[in-house]
Amino acid sequence: MTDRTLTATRHTHSRGATVLAAVGELDHHTAPELTRVIRETTFSPEVPVLIDLSELTYCDSTGITVLVGAYHRAREGEVPLFLVGLNDGLMHVFRIIGLDQLFTFRPTVEDAINALPA
Repeated sequence: MTDRTLTATRHTHSRGATVLAAVGELDHHTAPELTRVIRETTFSPEVPVLIDLSELTYCDSTGITVLVGAYHRAREGEVPLFLVGLNDGLMHVFRIIGLDQLFTFRPTVEDAINALPA
């Protein structure tokens, strides 16, 4: 049996954006950790939120549901939200299920920061 672990952290980028990072496997066992960090994050129109998934090794439908929940929360608060660093496999899944129509993607945190209005 595989040890499913996920580490979810939050920090403020030097340019003011909130960066949430998920490292490991995001599935029905570990989704509560990322959900908690998202819930504890202030969503404000003045502070963009970047969810860094560059070190995510696995994501099931529960994980995608958590990310869609973050999207809805950001949209309600008119908060800029970026998903960052999706691997090719996860990006393919997002395209198949149409989530590329909802989310804004950037390859790196710095690319997302640079895409923000000055």
